[in-house]
Amino acid sequence: MASDSILSGSPLAGIVTPEPSVKPVRTAKPADKHGWWWGTGRRKTAVARVRMKPASGDKATITIEAPNGKTKPADVFFCEERDRNDVTLPLKLTDTLGKFQVIAKVHGGGFMGQAQAICLGVARALCDYDPALEARLRDAGLLTRDSREVERKKYGQAGARRRFQFSKR
Repeated sequence: MASDSILSGSPLAGIVTPEPSVKPVRTAKPADKHGWWWGTGRRKTAVARVRMKPASGDKATITIEAPNGKTKPADVFFCEERDRNDVTLPLKLTDTLGKFQVIAKVHGGGFMGQAQAICLGVARALCDYDPALEARLRDAGLLTRDSREVERKKYGQAGARRRFQFSKR
């Protein structure tokens, strides 16, 4: 009641503030005609197109398809443990590891950039499959694209920031 007496003579007396809107829950996207959910991930210069569908039996694998068309399991394609963990992280966080058949087609970048691009693609595909998983993935930072890229080399300089050696005489 004290606030009513303060605002009674002001022009703001009749204005009612709207309730803060609740963010709408994302709706589940249907799978394509072959039963796949798609997600695209990018990191540095690497691009990964990830498709996944619920696996039946022992088909729950993560397969990487290289630009030359050859396919390998993720644990063979990536020799670093860090990269193998990056690929499976969204599935581990959502307790869906071993429940999906995942195929990722990657090109560009190095192994680390490709692994992180696949991680983003898998996380986005999981959100399309089940929007209830989005909060867990967003809290872990897996739905945010890392926008850091290599800065271009400038003319008149040795590199992006490095100048040529200066000689006074």
